[in-house]
Amino acid sequence: MTTIGFIGLGRIGQKLALNLVTSGFDVVVRDADQAAATPLLSAGATWGYSAKDIAQQSEIVITFSDSQGESSALMEGPNGVIAGLSEGSLWIEMSPTESSELARLARLVSDTGAMALDAPVTGYGHQAQEGNVSIMVGGTVDAFEIALPVLQVMGAEIVHTGDLGTASVMAVVSSYLAGVQLAATGEALMVAKRAGIELEAAYAAIKASSGNSYMHETAGLAILNGSYNGDRTMQRHLKDATTFDELGKTLDIPLELSPMLVQILQDGEDEYGADARSPMLVKRLEEACQTDLRASGTPTDQ
Repeated sequence: MTTIGFIGLGRIGQKLALNLVTSGFDVVVRDADQAAATPLLSAGATWGYSAKDIAQQSEIVITFSDSQGESSALMEGPNGVIAGLSEGSLWIEMSPTESSELARLARLVSDTGAMALDAPVTGYGHQAQEGNVSIMVGGTVDAFEIALPVLQVMGAEIVHTGDLGTASVMAVVSSYLAGVQLAATGEALMVAKRAGIELEAAYAAIKASSGNSYMHETAGLAILNGSYNGDRTMQRHLKDATTFDELGKTLDIPLELSPMLVQILQDGEDEYGADARSPMLVKRLEEACQTDLRASGTPTDQ
């Protein structure tokens, strides 16, 4: 059985790694917070004492940190992943990483004889636990085929987007669309409520209509039950929206909605903090209207 190194056991990463362990893979794990590894170690994973140590033990190394800076720090240095890679091994970057930085790290990986893929994840915590997230993958077909059996354990929808870096671009595109849909969901529910429609009925009607979206079905519940839960922090969603907006400008595209979304998310971060989940941006509308969007009996979400 393939040995997999998994570095970064946060809200989503821990659940993805646990799926690999319970599916029979030999998994070596590491996180800045060793307590995050407890359920994996109990399930049969082993602890890696450095990123280099993990890379030396593994045929496939997955990094899943919360920021680009963390990922770069994991990869480089005398005890980093790159120092432990060897001919034929594979690095899969699941962290949010800008294309230029991903390309730089991939060149260093290639110098060791190893291969690289970018494979950002879209989904909520409960979906990660169920192996039901979506994973977009960029890189060579050969590397993708090696990784596919591993990725299929972690995700239900695996899409090969093309060359290395294309998956990271599509992750930003997807995040932008999710942000627009989230803001629109809040406004739609508020208009429905102010028009005298029960929110349970409004939610069901939208879900059954052509106006439905993934964000309505998921973040909509988080708004209605008041948890404001979501798969991205305000800071992360703002970063993605800003990256999308900057990419559009670079490509000379006259974006109209994008700058508005950036401003909405910036206002949300200023108001509720960088670590607030992005559905909190709808709370701005609730406060402006002095009207909440709670619906009794709404099930708990992710």
